[in-house]
Amino acid sequence: MRLASGRPGAYLILLAIGAAWGISAPMIKVATGAGLAPLMIVFWQALIASVVLGAVLLATGQIRRMRWSGAHLRLYAAVGLLGMALPSIASYSATRHLPSGVISIVISLVPVFALPLALGLGTERFQPRRLLGVASGAAAMALLMGPEASLPDPAQWIWIPVAALAPLCYALEGAVVYQSKAEEVGPFQMLWAGYLVSVMAALGLALFDGTALWPDQVLSVPVLAFVIAGLLGIGAYAGYLWLLRQTGAVFGAQVSYTVTGMGIVWAMLILGERYSGWVWSALALLFLGLFLVQPRPRAPAANSGDAHVRA
Repeated sequence: MRLASGRPGAYLILLAIGAAWGISAPMIKVATGAGLAPLMIVFWQALIASVVLGAVLLATGQIRRMRWSGAHLRLYAAVGLLGMALPSIASYSATRHLPSGVISIVISLVPVFALPLALGLGTERFQPRRLLGVASGAAAMALLMGPEASLPDPAQWIWIPVAALAPLCYALEGAVVYQSKAEEVGPFQMLWAGYLVSVMAALGLALFDGTALWPDQVLSVPVLAFVIAGLLGIGAYAGYLWLLRQTGAVFGAQVSYTVTGMGIVWAMLILGERYSGWVWSALALLFLGLFLVQPRPRAPAANSGDAHVRA
């Protein structure tokens, strides 16, 4: 029996998924604020996730069905680099300097970046309403970067474009995944292979620039924070896929709002962050942009390969 998208239970699950994903930004803020290097966090999150997912795939027999053709390897590389390692390094680096709530807003700009890419690739048709959504997202970025009241330290505006590299990478990843010729690969198989690529990428970059990958204190709050963020992310993604199957892609797309909103709520509760009117205005413009950019398709039951959402 499928869960009806209009029922209160569906909205409670949507909120729970948003809460699990949304806590990632303040948890990473705790870790980077304590001096942990972004590369260290990326490496250990990817390693832990690859072990957890690998155990699940092994127990369910899905590892034996993994595909390793050239098309699949390119797909796994795109997921690991564009969907994990590179955007995480960018956003975690920016998190050191920006409020966690601002990071949550910037990360949610994925559809705003994805639409121009899709138009350029010919996978989407031009619609004035959706172009207005892109403009609304750009205006949200401008509000965060421009006025002095938007950030605690006006000189830190330069980290907004750095953080924006993350949604740009996610949008590029989405385009690659959509156009991939790889067949017969499930979402968790794809994630597991991507995490393996992310582990190797983080390890290679750490060896190149000399970043230490072992924290000074393993049993510490900062380490626990990024481990919790990583594990909750896996659980949230599993819940998101389940919700898509139950309610369809149209309802599931609303997770963008709950992730951003709960990211800001968590930052206020955990970190005590407070925001100026400029940031709240940027959030309103972001939500407007997300509403306008999202297509209005039929609402069939989604399969396991639908929408690839990050937080």
